[in-house]
Amino acid sequence: MPDDRRTLVLGIETTCDETAAAVVERLSDGTANILSNIVRSQTEEHAIYGGVVPEIAARAHVDLLDGIVDSAMKDAGVGYAQLSAVAAAAGPGLIGGVIVGLTTAKAIAMVHDTPLIAVNHLEAHALTPRLTCALAFPYCLFLASGGHTQIVAVIGVGNYVRLGTTVDDAIGEAFDKVAKMLGLPYPGGPEVELAARGGDATRFALPRPMLGRDDANFSLSGLKTAVRNEAARLTTPEPQDIRDLCASFQAAVLESTADRLSVGLRLFQERFGPPRALVAAGGVAANQAIRGALQQVAAKAETTLIIPPPALCTDNGAMIAWAGAERLALGLTDTMDAAPRARWLLDSNASAPAGHRNSRAGF
Repeated sequence: MPDDRRTLVLGIETTCDETAAAVVERLSDGTANILSNIVRSQTEEHAIYGGVVPEIAARAHVDLLDGIVDSAMKDAGVGYAQLSAVAAAAGPGLIGGVIVGLTTAKAIAMVHDTPLIAVNHLEAHALTPRLTCALAFPYCLFLASGGHTQIVAVIGVGNYVRLGTTVDDAIGEAFDKVAKMLGLPYPGGPEVELAARGGDATRFALPRPMLGRDDANFSLSGLKTAVRNEAARLTTPEPQDIRDLCASFQAAVLESTADRLSVGLRLFQERFGPPRALVAAGGVAANQAIRGALQQVAAKAETTLIIPPPALCTDNGAMIAWAGAERLALGLTDTMDAAPRARWLLDSNASAPAGHRNSRAGF
């Protein structure tokens, strides 16, 4: 029988190109322990295509997920009968992968008569800092990944207000596409960051999108096009040209991000008062230059910057399990009719801007 003093949740993540499962323990005082957290990246399978291929990702999830769930349970030393709930990312994401993860979670829940929790992948990112530290609500989330760029007021579990979003490319998507056009390996984000370290950020005059606007939205498509135009002017780019372009691109992203976040924090304070912290999540948060820019923004706003460990910033099962545990503590569970979703806005009152898309595939 489950222990009433603790909650044990199995979390499953299959929304993109990571197949992941984890077991997280939530104690009655709200603190947590990660008992296992296994992530299998599909980077090698997709690298040849320069982006995530949805069909390949879905097949890989089918092949890998059962073994990863079994390993997560064994590493945690937990039996299925001890679980308080099974949580799965039910979206947003590549629909084939989402179906695989949610169907697996339903099967486990049905066989073992365990509550099911269909987790919004974005909510999992939003709640991750509470997994690693005693962070109280409300706080401001900067979510930046290959598929999402948002500024969100996190008011409580299930209560989110989107303050800003991208009107075209996500930041991680823009990094990947710039890397591809410059001939850098996939995944491109870390490659652009590495090349930028040896480049001259002042060589190319690139635009700073949305700078100075009263809203907190982002735009990366025009900046990406500007990089492509500069690259086209270089008949045969030398390695130093590539480094300079990467440095100039990254500098433009940093300046634009700092400006957009400053506006987002101002909007947060006007509506909800001072945030408990500025939290960064998503794979882009692993970029050291961006971390430095975020630290400056937080200091200027007189708030604390919190960035979960890199393994919890990118997609993983522990964040899904924790979101499930947080929802379960409030009595929020789902039926077997819970549907997979390719799109699932975190703020139910928000609408996606015209032209917005969440995709890491293709160019």
